[in-house]
Amino acid sequence: MPENSVPAFLKAIDLGVNTLEMDVVISKDRQVVVSHDPYMNAAFCLTPAGTPIDKEEQQMHNLYQMTYDEIRRYDCGSVGNAAHPDQQKLKVAKPLLQDVIQQAEAYRKLKRLPALSYNIEIKSDAGQYDISQPKPAEFSDLVYQVLIEQLPPEQVILQSFDFAVLKHWKQQIDAGRYQKVRLSALVANLKPVDTHLKELGFIPDIYSPYYQLLSKNKIRRLHGKGMKVIPWTVNNPNHMRRLINNSVDGLITDYPDRAKNL
Repeated sequence: MPENSVPAFLKAIDLGVNTLEMDVVISKDRQVVVSHDPYMNAAFCLTPAGTPIDKEEQQMHNLYQMTYDEIRRYDCGSVGNAAHPDQQKLKVAKPLLQDVIQQAEAYRKLKRLPALSYNIEIKSDAGQYDISQPKPAEFSDLVYQVLIEQLPPEQVILQSFDFAVLKHWKQQIDAGRYQKVRLSALVANLKPVDTHLKELGFIPDIYSPYYQLLSKNKIRRLHGKGMKVIPWTVNNPNHMRRLINNSVDGLITDYPDRAKNL
């Protein structure tokens, strides 16, 4: 299914996942939009007129400079995605976070399934503050308000590569301004774990590195520090099996159908 779309999340529920992972950005009118990129990706999005987007110009279609009414007019599914050739082609718009949660919860209850967790990634880059996103405090406040209106805090995981975002959430939780949710540190580089933790300033609930950065010994050391280990993005069943055998606590994957029978 088209990525970060309502049909994709409902399909994931049908496949038996226990956590929906999604990325969020902010629109010009301060709506929380589910999208991997803070712009319209030329690989799979069409303009409101139905025309392709030039890859050299895709970042000009900056979601932070567009209202949600403008954003929802783009089609980000009907042309498919060459990187995922088995993806169904469906006309879909980038949804609001509140709408994803409402529709996923309604579908889950209709199917009489147990409660889901929602792993929300704040797509934040320090070099993009006030360009394609708000600064961490405003970004976080907008996301928190949607989440706390829609879900009990025990169903929420908040993750980010931007440690300034995670520090803000921790400070707000400690001050009693945010309810307690699980915090997950996304990691993509080879710095030692202790370096990351020193930079972060606290022990997160989850340590979430690129899967190729993990060994059995590293997983054991992370568990010893009191963190769960949930690597991203694991799409090869052989890699999934190795990580499961090495005692990871979960997998982030584009293909839950490949993981369900392992």
